[in-house]
Amino acid sequence: MSQNIEIEFKNMLTELEYKRLLNELEIDQTQIFSQENHYFDTPSFSLKEAGSALRIRKKKHHFEMTLKQPAAVGLLETNQILTEEEVTRALQSGKLPTGVIQQLIEAIGISFSKIEYFGHLLTNRVEIPYKKGLLVLDHSSYLNNEDYELEYEVEDYKEGQLIFREFLSYHKIPERKTENKIRRFYMQKYKMNEL
Repeated sequence: MSQNIEIEFKNMLTELEYKRLLNELEIDQTQIFSQENHYFDTPSFSLKEAGSALRIRKKKHHFEMTLKQPAAVGLLETNQILTEEEVTRALQSGKLPTGVIQQLIEAIGISFSKIEYFGHLLTNRVEIPYKKGLLVLDHSSYLNNEDYELEYEVEDYKEGQLIFREFLSYHKIPERKTENKIRRFYMQKYKMNEL
């Protein structure tokens, strides 16, 4: 198990802005890699209501279950390494592996046994060290939808916010209120459930 505080700034991009940034930052296609996120919650979205999110991420041959919870600044991420067999069982039967994440979820009053698999999101990502953080360009596909996003991951909130806003301004990209991927996934899931 590992825990860390995630501080990141996000901004949605148009497809044109995304392609322009790839060009301006001289990104080669070989720098872009894929990662797959699988999202879980209860049928009544109990984790979402608690401001939390649960995912299993596949990155190359590495599997990790992550619980994100609100923190004073940013989000507290708790990570639990999984085997391929545990991931296969979780995706096919909805049965998640026990451990520290189960304990944290049950500590906030949510029944771990009621959590179900909601679906997956595939992201083509490039990461670039930039000033005192990590700049990330994402093209994500999920639930018959796709979007483009810029992220900036930092250690210091105030300094990171200033650098991120300067980057947007320099590249003539308007600041847009941006939900994180799992919230965008949930919003799309809500829309599909209403149809």
